[in-house]
Amino acid sequence: MRVAFFSTKSYDKESFNNRLEDTKHEFTYFEPKLDINTIALAKGFDAICSFVNDHLDEKTLTKLSEMGVKNILLRCAGYNQVDLKKAKELGFKICRVPAYSPEAVAEHALALLMTLSRKTHKAYNRVRENNYSLEGLTGFNIHGKTVGIIGTGAIGKAFCKIMGGMGCKVVAYDLYQNEELKILGVQYIPLDELLAESDIISLHCPLTPDTFHLINQKTLTLMKDGVVIINTSRGALIETKAVIKALKSKKVGNLGIDVYEQEEDLFFQNRSEEILQDEQISRLMAFPNVLVTGHQAFLTNEALAQIAETTLKNLDELDAGKELTNEVLWKEE
Repeated sequence: MRVAFFSTKSYDKESFNNRLEDTKHEFTYFEPKLDINTIALAKGFDAICSFVNDHLDEKTLTKLSEMGVKNILLRCAGYNQVDLKKAKELGFKICRVPAYSPEAVAEHALALLMTLSRKTHKAYNRVRENNYSLEGLTGFNIHGKTVGIIGTGAIGKAFCKIMGGMGCKVVAYDLYQNEELKILGVQYIPLDELLAESDIISLHCPLTPDTFHLINQKTLTLMKDGVVIINTSRGALIETKAVIKALKSKKVGNLGIDVYEQEEDLFFQNRSEEILQDEQISRLMAFPNVLVTGHQAFLTNEALAQIAETTLKNLDELDAGKELTNEVLWKEE
């Protein structure tokens, strides 16, 4: 198949090109993200390969269908960016990468947490300026804390194990409980109880209508004063305005996010010479107890290799007309 590859970065090219010698498929890389304004680039291709912030809404899907493109490869686990109902109506085949080194994302969540707990980012900058003062660098132990993990899929499971290994009490909430984690000592409790009992809350659930703004003004009031919130899942799990208010009141003691609900036109780009127009993220970054990274939790050699390998496997199945291992389907509610 001929594949139009959107939202391309240098690490995408490297990870895929290293494996294309063993495949008959042809890839053409495009830097722009996929949306209605760039859809013409997909003309003449058999499939498109897209990432988390590409637009696969009704308009884009309709245009793709008119162009004869009916195969979509998502090189990510999430698919909230896809209008699945419209895709089904138009006869699209959609595959995703359901898991790519869950440890990569779980370890990045840990990195955010440990950086906030010991202020290593501030210490690093001080020492580079020949300032060895310890004033203002007092942190807190993670050992012994109650860690609430929302979502215990592959990534949440990995984070549960990490936190258990650090001597934390681990409580979790998920619609589907993991028996292996129970054996390891993870306690599943109702969401309201988790929010009330946890010193640290880490989000590892998908973005759905039910989880949209899961962290909001109401749920924040249930939490302990000074709670730490970590989000490496989807930005819209957190209502930004509400968490800013909670940071100002010190209800939230620390916030570490690798995702942001308005990241689409911000992340994955070098904007160092631009004036930041997004007032909400500007406000977030003004807090000394907030740490923001630009959706890099997935970015390890191991994860990139898994993304490429699974995507190419999905492509082979599409090309051969086989049953699709990682197909994404719309289910009527």
